[in-house]
Amino acid sequence: MKNTYGRKMWRHPGTRATILIMVLLMGLAVVPSAFAASPSATDEGSTFRVGWLLEPENLNPFIGLLGQDYEIWHLNYDYLVGFDAKDLSPRPELAESWSVSEDGTTWTFKIRQGVKWQDGEPLTAGDVAFTFNYIVDNDLQTLAVYTGGITGATAVDDTTVEITTEKPKSNMLAMVVPIIPEHIWGKISAKAATSTYRNPTPIVGSGPFQVVEWSKGKYIRLEANEDYWGGAPKVDELIFENYKSADTMTADLKQGAIDAAIELPQAQVPALEQTEGVTLLKGTHWRFNELGFNCYDSPDSMGNPVLLDEKFRQALNWAIDRQKIVDVAFFGQADVGSTLIVPYSDYHWEPAADKAYAYDPEEAKTQLDLAGYEDSDGDGIRETKDGKPLDLRLYVTTDSPENQTAAKLIAGWLKDVGVGVTLRIVDAGVLLDAQYNYKGDTYAPDYDMYIWFWTYDVDPEMMLGVPTPQQIEGWNDTLWTDPEYTELFTEQEQTIEVEKRIPLVQRMQEIA
Repeated sequence: MKNTYGRKMWRHPGTRATILIMVLLMGLAVVPSAFAASPSATDEGSTFRVGWLLEPENLNPFIGLLGQDYEIWHLNYDYLVGFDAKDLSPRPELAESWSVSEDGTTWTFKIRQGVKWQDGEPLTAGDVAFTFNYIVDNDLQTLAVYTGGITGATAVDDTTVEITTEKPKSNMLAMVVPIIPEHIWGKISAKAATSTYRNPTPIVGSGPFQVVEWSKGKYIRLEANEDYWGGAPKVDELIFENYKSADTMTADLKQGAIDAAIELPQAQVPALEQTEGVTLLKGTHWRFNELGFNCYDSPDSMGNPVLLDEKFRQALNWAIDRQKIVDVAFFGQADVGSTLIVPYSDYHWEPAADKAYAYDPEEAKTQLDLAGYEDSDGDGIRETKDGKPLDLRLYVTTDSPENQTAAKLIAGWLKDVGVGVTLRIVDAGVLLDAQYNYKGDTYAPDYDMYIWFWTYDVDPEMMLGVPTPQQIEGWNDTLWTDPEYTELFTEQEQTIEVEKRIPLVQRMQEIA
């Protein structure tokens, strides 16, 4: 399978969120997967069955947000440029080669000859140009986070496409943008593409597999693309089976009912390590887990206004024992995080020891007192500055037992310093609905806090772009922004030289 990147949020992006405000960031979780001995055989050929606790939110690449959405898209679609499996450097995918003009504003890509869409139509440079123009001209937010700075794309001939940019573009070779067929999407309006269009099966792409069936809540079935330019896949059919229970998924893996399981809970690892015929694989994710706050500074926000107070948010950092979360919730298979860029990236910034937050509940109480949040009636819960009891809604999703454990720990620690918490364990769709809540046509995010995660790209641009004003109502899940941060984002976006870009990115992390 190909390397894929996406959100939490994902979200978000799969997998999620803005660092800044987050009190917790356990980055680098080691996420185990397991494989049984061999794919199961059917009369028609080999079938590889994969169990997971997650399923895509939407198979339309202009609507979906979750990391699992990106996983399926990159099986069904190609990128213009891919990622090398060893060092994650750019490697040819649909583009065999590329070059850039001396001023860094015109990129020329040579497209593979003879590639066909899965419905038999030829794939040309025209489809590549259409994809980027469709996103840029219509400002399609979920993928516009990658295409920022692009002014247009032109098919010079069937195998050559030129992409022009306003200024040099640092992430041109790291854009996680599925290339889509013009003969299908050219008939879909931008409004429909971002709202009602379901991208029905069979989904036509150019990737190694094609989604031919999706029974929501049950499974996704993909068939091998025998004519794939990179060679036919080694299995004829790939099925992702949705599980509600990690215990049931683990039992099915042990019994051979499925061939693999993705992101097994850490609690299942010891038993699987002793199971004959099962191979356990561990890998470090480009991911962090976070506690995020609703920082939308608008009268339309339905979040608790106390979260707009930076001093309040900062005080909560002292109340949370992140190492305890690593040890208890993640069974030690994670590291305490510090910023939104993971430590194994060249762009990572680490705060000095005397500037870093530590677990110190007494300091949290002191800072809350200084910020004006006191327990005047002695009931153990502090009041807001207008006299209301401090009670915050905390959402955590059903797809992560680790995050649920973390949420329970955090709720207890916050109560210990006088902040009430109402904990809700919900489906990922419920949290997304709260984050993207509208009253009529007015954006009105309806949450206080959440725990989720962001899985993101090797290049830092996508993650850096999350907490910017352009991503309000888009990827910006905490709705926090900062003028200096935003200005630096634009500057680093236009800085191709890595040695000049690194200090810009590190300063952004410091601000956050």
